[in-house]
Amino acid sequence: MSLFAIENLSIRFGDTLVVDNISFEIHAGETFALVGESGSGKSMTALAALNLLPYNANVQSDLMRLQSENLSQLSEKNWCKIRGRRLSIIFQDPIASLNPVMTIGQQIAEVLTLHFELSKIELKQRVVELLQQVELPNAVQRVKDYPHQLSGGQRQRVMIALALAGKPDLLIADEPTTALDVTIQAQILELLKNIQAQTGMALWLISHDLALVANIAQRVAVMQNGKIVETGDAKNLFQNPQHPYSQKLVAALPSMRSCENKEITVKPALLTVQNFHCHYPIRKGILKRVVDYVRAVDGVSFSLQQGKTLALVGESGCGKTTLGKALLHLIPSSSGEVFLDGIALHSLTGEVLRQQRAAIQIVFQDPFSSMNPRMLVGEIIAEGLRALHSKMSATERETRVRNLLLRVELPEEAMYRYPHEFSGGQRQRICIARALAVEPKVIICDEPTSALDVSVQAQIIQLLKTLQKEQGMSYLFITHDLGVVAEIADDVLVMYKGKIVEQGAVAQVLMQPQHPYTQKLLAAVPKF
Repeated sequence: MSLFAIENLSIRFGDTLVVDNISFEIHAGETFALVGESGSGKSMTALAALNLLPYNANVQSDLMRLQSENLSQLSEKNWCKIRGRRLSIIFQDPIASLNPVMTIGQQIAEVLTLHFELSKIELKQRVVELLQQVELPNAVQRVKDYPHQLSGGQRQRVMIALALAGKPDLLIADEPTTALDVTIQAQILELLKNIQAQTGMALWLISHDLALVANIAQRVAVMQNGKIVETGDAKNLFQNPQHPYSQKLVAALPSMRSCENKEITVKPALLTVQNFHCHYPIRKGILKRVVDYVRAVDGVSFSLQQGKTLALVGESGCGKTTLGKALLHLIPSSSGEVFLDGIALHSLTGEVLRQQRAAIQIVFQDPFSSMNPRMLVGEIIAEGLRALHSKMSATERETRVRNLLLRVELPEEAMYRYPHEFSGGQRQRICIARALAVEPKVIICDEPTSALDVSVQAQIIQLLKTLQKEQGMSYLFITHDLGVVAEIADDVLVMYKGKIVEQGAVAQVLMQPQHPYTQKLLAAVPKF
């Protein structure tokens, strides 16, 4: 008998059917993956399995079973005995899921106290054991830390410790590595596999990252628009997908081999950065004296050629985003020179600097938080035009906005809607349109595809390529996804602890890495 089974599950919100009559089962000790794009119903299915859907959800199923327990007939009191104990979940966003006013030790202890009878000494020991099990560095000292004091990868480890505290039979992992660095992603996956081997628990992985799934899952179900369209052995499904939607997902995966035949040409340098530094003082004591500096960007030099894409890669915290923002004067730099088309940006201030902002724009990582939720899309795109092209009339601005929306493949009527009315990929297109509005020469793309579905990611990459070909723009493309780098970049900078440790043509760096850190990054990329 299977460990967990769902038969004919449907979920409605009003007249909207979000999950449509799906069935699957998970066996003891196996890793089962549910894959598909955002909005396909993956997370809704998991929340239904945990009885965590909102009150207005209409859930219908013939059977939902954990071993011999019929979950469909449980009272909330009995659910509390199962949820977090026999059936547990790792949520997608750890910072949103962890309590910001409780230490991580207190939060893990809360789960243990609910499900087990432990003395105070046993409780403390078990909390430390769980943090050590998920390989959190300095677990004994970190017990008293709050979530904001941890990095993204460390917070995800705490979430795993919370989920494991009840010793579950089935662990649901909902996008556990989304937006994590490739090396941290590899560590989290290895950690989950090791824990699974030690405990014998089953793992239900929810993801849109097919390369990740191919490396960890035994069986896969592909979900589209609330329906499961294909189920099978992971290896067979990815090598020979049968359903057109599965074929589309597999075809959209960026390939590391796509850089092999790129033509190497040399063009004039458009953006030149020389010996650039961003150092921040560390102050201690009553008088807050400077005792050291955080060297976020430490002596970086590079050139970005006209009409080309230069990828900046490295782990979180290496200084990539700090460098991008400092080049735009969004945060202060310590020293260094920046030349854009012969103009010394580092020496500009005031109105002269403001006028030069039109030449270099940015697309931020999270499109939703980078747009004002109270402004219409048309107003958001036109904002730069009002600030930097004040002589342009309202009619001219509106015409420009309409043309920009069409250029990024969105309908004209989108200008009369708000950001929350769009999907993640559509919001990113709006942010690209906003950056294009003032006709820049350089666009800094800060992780623009990191949290997008593989098919939407492919669309955004193609859009950026098309715009570059039409307008001759240059991109500084900040990312940790080496598959995307192979797809879009001409040249690569590898950044480690604030320094550039390797640079060169994309095929040279990705196929013949010289620096040990570059080799480590490439070794961590999931092989598909």
